[in-house]
Amino acid sequence: MNAAAPRPSETARADRVELILRSPAATEALACWLAPRLAAGDWLLLEGPLGAGKTALARALVGARLAAAGAPAEEVPSPSFTLVQTYAAGGLEIRHADLYRLGGPSDVAELGLDEGAEAALTLVEWPDRLGPLAPARALRLTLAPDPACDARRRADVEARDPRHAPLLAALAAAAAAEGWAG
Repeated sequence: MNAAAPRPSETARADRVELILRSPAATEALACWLAPRLAAGDWLLLEGPLGAGKTALARALVGARLAAAGAPAEEVPSPSFTLVQTYAAGGLEIRHADLYRLGGPSDVAELGLDEGAEAALTLVEWPDRLGPLAPARALRLTLAPDPACDARRRADVEARDPRHAPLLAALAAAAAAEGWAG
């Protein structure tokens, strides 16, 4: 069994896949799995408490896309203070936003995340600040610490847009094929 790989729990629905990430390396493995499967116009909303691994997942995803595009490696800092960082991965713009310091949708509107979003991959930490501005077509990934083990995280990947059904099915199949079932 690959210790760095995400492990799904026994619960999976057509619109959601539940995983157990047994280490920070497993969080990175999930990000690397998702990276080539997300495209321009996609939004990945990263939810969870402080320290759940949202920034680590975003950092690994951006790094994987940069590497796949042959772009030079870049430092991928948390955008906690800049609010939005952008990266060019080949012909794809990646926007990484951290909305933690914002009060709500009126503050978010000023960032203009929706402007040109169809041509970019948008990663958003603390998406609750988006309120009604959150795209209905977004893929949601919720990370939560496992109370039984500090290094372990639960990850729920959820989609309400039917166009993400193949992605969730592929994630569930990949996890099952690797023997990651809990």
